[in-house]
Amino acid sequence: KTQAKFMQALSTYSLGTYRSVATTILSCLLRAVNQPGSSFHFISRDPTSGPSSMGNCFSAKAADGPSQPYAICFVLGGPGSGKGTQSARLVEAFGAVHLSAGDLLRAHIKSGTADGNMVAEMIKQGQIVPSEITVGLLEEAMKASGERMFLIDGFPRNDENRERFESQTGMTPKMVLFFDCSEEVMTSRLMGRNEGRTDDNIETIKKRFKVFKEDSMPVVAWYERQGKVARISAARSPDEVFGDVKTAFKKMMGV
Repeated sequence: KTQAKFMQALSTYSLGTYRSVATTILSCLLRAVNQPGSSFHFISRDPTSGPSSMGNCFSAKAADGPSQPYAICFVLGGPGSGKGTQSARLVEAFGAVHLSAGDLLRAHIKSGTADGNMVAEMIKQGQIVPSEITVGLLEEAMKASGERMFLIDGFPRNDENRERFESQTGMTPKMVLFFDCSEEVMTSRLMGRNEGRTDDNIETIKKRFKVFKEDSMPVVAWYERQGKVARISAARSPDEVFGDVKTAFKKMMGV
């Protein structure tokens, strides 16, 4: 029955013009079948309304609670706020799997696969990598790990990332760790790094702060309204910070 509806909906569009329609619908179909805790809905649309409405014809309802297959913690904070340091300590203390969206994307580019080469070309051309690619890599990494508890570091970077993650995976985070730190402290930390990083100079750092404030803080605000954010004062020593991180993590993740 679902397949018949899929074919009927698809037949109303020209694939030459709307190439992404088939991918979107097939992705949702597979997710509805394979994602525990998801529900699947077909919503009738007027074919003349165009492709912008087609993206919503099929949806996987975001699961939250016992039916969700993974316990997810988003780890957010400005550059130099200590996300990586504290994530490593959480891995050691609780056995959570640490996933960095940036690392996954870089590994994907280096893989030499057709998809990886496509992403590399997009970056070379100055194009933004679609959120669905990054979310797909995170999904694959979670599934491949065989584990249930995850720290997703530096993602979502903006509201579009957040919306895509929830709609594509059908999941929401159990909590968000937000490392709150002044720009002065973060700048000092970044300039003190001895990693040979080309992006750690004053002007570039200022741009990174601006992007984080404009793009990522709305994500923090969104989850704060849901009571899912643990705001950690990150200007202190790593041990002091981890004391608060550990307490919040145990309470909100239920470990």
